[in-house]
Amino acid sequence: MDPLLTLAIAAVAAPTVVTLGYVGLCWIAPFKTCKRCAGTGHTTTPILRRPRACRRCHRGMRLRTGRRVFNHFHRLRAEATR
Repeated sequence: MDPLLTLAIAAVAAPTVVTLGYVGLCWIAPFKTCKRCAGTGHTTTPILRRPRACRRCHRGMRLRTGRRVFNHFHRLRAEATR
């Protein structure tokens, strides 16, 4: 087999596997832990260190970016076919 062909196949296969893996992850587990509050749903104020609800997630989990994109296109398709 030609080495350039092998390199080309590897260059196409690696991103495809990574993309399909992320799509599967977004399908199976659409939520991920919020980085700001570390999944607690609460942060502290900078001056008094009082706990308050996290402004990013409000509950400790955030919707993955890939799932957010999928939901957007799903809504567009649903509205277009009505």
